[in-house]
Amino acid sequence: MAVTYTYDDENIFAKILKGEIPCNEVYRDEYALAFHDIAPQAPTHILVIPTGKYVSIDDFGTNASAEEVTGFYKAVAKVAEQEGLTENGFRTIANTGDHGGQEVPHYHVHLLGGAKVGPMVMKAA
Repeated sequence: MAVTYTYDDENIFAKILKGEIPCNEVYRDEYALAFHDIAPQAPTHILVIPTGKYVSIDDFGTNASAEEVTGFYKAVAKVAEQEGLTENGFRTIANTGDHGGQEVPHYHVHLLGGAKVGPMVMKAA
C-alpha cells in the first residue's frame, strides 16, 4: 500500500528554510541546510535538512530526484568533515514517524559527535 505524504509548510524547519526563524547555520547549498541543534545531545550536534519539501526518509527516498538524494548526502559528508567529525567517528540518526521519535515533520538527519555517543538505542518499553 502506497503512503501519501502531506508536507506542512508551517513546520519549524520549513520556517528556517524560508528565513522566518534564525538558525546557527554551518552549511548551505542548493540541496541542504545544516545548523546546530538548539538542544544538543552531544558536544557536536548538527541537523542537516534537505531544501526540498520531504516529510521523512521514506518520503525523501521515494519522491526526491536522484540529484537531490546525491546532493543531500554529499552535503551530509561535507558537514561531517567540515565539523571535524570524521576523524574519530560520529553517529547519524534519522528519526521517522511517531514510533521512531520524529518531532519535526521535515526529513532531517542528526550528526552527533565530539565524544562517544553511548548505546545505539534505549530498550523499548
